[in-house]
Formats: sequence, structure tokens, C-alpha cells
Amino acid sequence: MPTERFESVCKAMADPDFYPHPVSNIQRLDTHISTVFLTGEWVYKLKRPVDVGFLDYRKPEDRRFYCQREVELNRRLSQGVYESVVTIYENPKGFTLLENGEAAEYAVRMKQLPEQARLDTLLRKNRIPSDRLGGLGRILADFYAEGEHGSEIDRYGRRDAVIYNSEENFIQLDPFVGRLFDGEPWKFIKEVNRAFLDHHHALFERRLEKGKIRDGHGDLRTDHIYFLEGIQIIDCIEFNDRFRYGDVAVDLAFLYMDMEHLGYPDAGHAVLKAYAERGDDPEIYGLLDFYAAYRAIIRLKVACIRYQEVDSEQERNRIQKTIDTHLDLAYRHTLMFSRPTLWVFCGLPASGKSSLAERLARVLSIGVISSDDIRRKRDTRNEVVPFGQGRYSLERRGRVYSRMLNRAQDLLKKGRSVILDATYALKQWRAGAVQLAADLDICLLFVECGCDIAVIRSRLKEREQSSGRSDARLQHIDQLQKEFEPITEFHSEIHIHMNTEGPIQETLIRALSDGYLRKSAQLNQRL
Repeated sequence: MPTERFESVCKAMADPDFYPHPVSNIQRLDTHISTVFLTGEWVYKLKRPVDVGFLDYRKPEDRRFYCQREVELNRRLSQGVYESVVTIYENPKGFTLLENGEAAEYAVRMKQLPEQARLDTLLRKNRIPSDRLGGLGRILADFYAEGEHGSEIDRYGRRDAVIYNSEENFIQLDPFVGRLFDGEPWKFIKEVNRAFLDHHHALFERRLEKGKIRDGHGDLRTDHIYFLEGIQIIDCIEFNDRFRYGDVAVDLAFLYMDMEHLGYPDAGHAVLKAYAERGDDPEIYGLLDFYAAYRAIIRLKVACIRYQEVDSEQERNRIQKTIDTHLDLAYRHTLMFSRPTLWVFCGLPASGKSSLAERLARVLSIGVISSDDIRRKRDTRNEVVPFGQGRYSLERRGRVYSRMLNRAQDLLKKGRSVILDATYALKQWRAGAVQLAADLDICLLFVECGCDIAVIRSRLKEREQSSGRSDARLQHIDQLQKEFEPITEFHSEIHIHMNTEGPIQETLIRALSDGYLRKSAQLNQRL
């Protein structure tokens, strides 16, 4: 019997005399597909002779193949950790690692990494500075940029493939509803995830066009990352290639979800921001919560299946906690990407707010309502008028802000986020946006764009040579400055300061990162 023979091998490996090197302490760890022996300096990882549907390790030659595959794949993100695949021999005296007898089993031999260097441990002890987290994000960006890709791998990032996998998860989890977890949040999770896939055709196509579908890690968690002699990332999925294939956002969302679950969302954002900058991938923020929910649902499914396989009441209680945790995570991340957000981009003319608003709108696939567009729709004359007169009178500007709010309200009621793009110089106009957000119980973010006044003057001077949407000119700037009431009425969970003098892509990623953190904080207050 394969299982009995495997256990005989494991019994031999539990004896310190089995190893041809010093052993400080032997610890055995079991999962449903692997058995691991920690010996102090070295780790030996065996594949269990099981068939669990998505993998089949029953044949010795398959176990050897996947041991070799594990070493090859994990060397992509680690240095000097995965030493080799070793053969365990059997002879009349028993089992041995020395070449004496017939091959009985195979194991991955790797260096035993210290727990104190593991990312989750470092986070709990507050021993990891943000620059090192940024280093992790940059390593991941380079890994994905160099990763294998092509038409075969692209299939797993296509929208229809994601729909298929999502529906498969829903079908497989439905029998557990009411028995192992609550049906109300589950119904919400299914409906909203389906709606996201229905409404974001273009986003999934852009990911394919930009080459963001790669052979990744597949199980990127804090307990698989070590800050030791650089950064070592281990334990990728080797047993099924399609579990590694997909949008790079899947890996990153799983890591972020893990860090947030541990209570360190800021650390997660340091990694994401560094990745987005290095990988030129601001769209990660538009996919983060969808894929975090997707991975939480997979973990929920695994836990439910595992619950049925165990008999111990203590073990079932432990698994039930895992089920509850991952249902909560799936619900929370689904709420994050489904709850509409009212973005208000404000600041002096030529502060860069419109350029930034348009770029953010493209990344998040949301609409922009611009005061310049509304004003010109009603008055198409291309003339520069004195400050405070004509279409720029206080009364007519007030009407423009009212129309902007009316249009925004229509979109927000349909569950769509929207951007308002205007100067918002007066508190009374800003108060209208605050009231709308409160009435609809949505998230609200004021992005105040600014730069040195000399830069604004230079931009306005350039504007004199070309026609644009805005009629604000250099001659108006002094009066506009005097009119602008400083934005002091908002706390930091609503108000984002953005200096727009730097490269626009860096500014965009900073706005997305800061906005995500603040939206998350707003939702945490409601939950």
C-alpha cells in the first residue's frame, strides 16, 4: 500500500540517525499534499502519495518529477535555498539517504530559513522598514516583467476564463451555504463579483494587451517571504501550472490580503506602490479588491472541503475559524470594489487636476464630470472674459456646480463611481459634494492638486498660445488665488494633497495608493 510505505519512510525520517548531517531538532509538518521534516539546517519536503483532483502524486515517478519542478520553479525567486532533489533508498536494513539499495521515495532538500526572518514575523515585531517593503515590490515587478508569457498563459487571464473559474468556485461552495457559513453575505459576494465581470470587458482586454498575464507564484503569502541575504520567496505552486498562470494582480492581491488580514495594510500598500511604480502598472488598484475577493473565495472553498475530511472536533473548530475569516475577507473586498466613490479633483487652474483626473478615470474605468465641459456646453463662445463676469460670474459658476452634482448623483445611484473636476474654490461648493456623499452613503475623496505658483503661471502662459477647455488665463490667477478658500474642513481620511510637479505617472500612482488607503479606512469605520 502506497500510504503504508510512505509512513514507513516518514517513521525512518523521524529518527536523527537517518540523516548524514547533524540534526538539532526534528519537527514533522503535514498538509494534505506534503510532509515536511525540519532538521535544523536542512528541510526535507516529500510529496504525499495522494490524488486530490487537481494533483495526482500516487506514482513515484510523478512525485520525483514534481520535486524537481519545485526546485526549478522556486529558484526563480530565491538564491541558494533550494539545494536539490534527494533520493531515499531502501535496503534490507531499512531506509537511507545514502545511495544504497533501491529508490523508495524522493524529497526536496532546502535550507531551513529562520522564522525570525519571515515577513509575517517581522511585521508582528515591527522590524521591517518601508524601504525594504518597497524592495519586495520592485523584486516582484522585475520577476513578472521577466516571467514566462504567451498565448497559452494568456488564456488564464482572459475574462471568460476568470468567469469560468469564479462560477466553478460558486457552484462548489453553494452546498456549504447554511451549514458552514451564512448565506446572506455569500449572495452579495456572488452578485457583485458577477457584475464586476459583466461591466469590465475593456479592463480585462487591456491587461492582455499590456502583457500582464504571466507565469507567477500562485501562493504569494507573508509566510513564504524571508528577508535573509536579500529577499527569498519560496513555496510557489509546482503541481499545477494553471494555478500559477494569470494576471499578476492575482498574486499581488493575495499578498496584500494576507498583510491586511494580519493587521498591516500600510505595509501592504508600500509593497503595492513600489510594484506599481516599477512595473508601470497603476491598474493594479482597479483590480486589487476583485482578485483579493477571488483568492479569499478559493481559500474558503479549500477550508470547507478540508472540514469534511477531518473527524477531530478540535480540528473542525480550527477550520471553522478559517472559514469565517475568509468569508469575511471575501465580503470586505467585494464591498471595497462595489461601493461607489465620489472623487473630487480640486485646486487652482493649471494645477494639473484635470490631467490627473482623466488618467485616474481611465485606470479605474469611471467617468469624469468637468466644470469646463458643462460650462462650454451652455456657452460655446471662445472668448476670455474678466474674472467674475459673464460665464465666470459667481451665480453662473454656482449653477455649474449644481449641474455637476445632479449628473454625479445619477451615476452614483446606479452604483458607479465618478470624478468631479473643478476648482472648488469655495467651501459652499465643496459642502455640496459632502452632502451628496452623505445622502447616498458612499465614499468621498477630495484630491487637492497643487504646485508652486511659478509653475502655474508658466502653464497658464503656455495656455495663451492654444485653445483649451478652460478659459482661466494668466490675467486671472491673482484674483483666483485670493478667492480660493483654504481646504481645512476635511480630515485626512477624505483629503489628499497632491503635488503635480513631478512625472504624471508617479503622481497618478500616488493618488491611487493614497485614495485606496483612505477608502479602506472609510469602509472600516462602517463595518
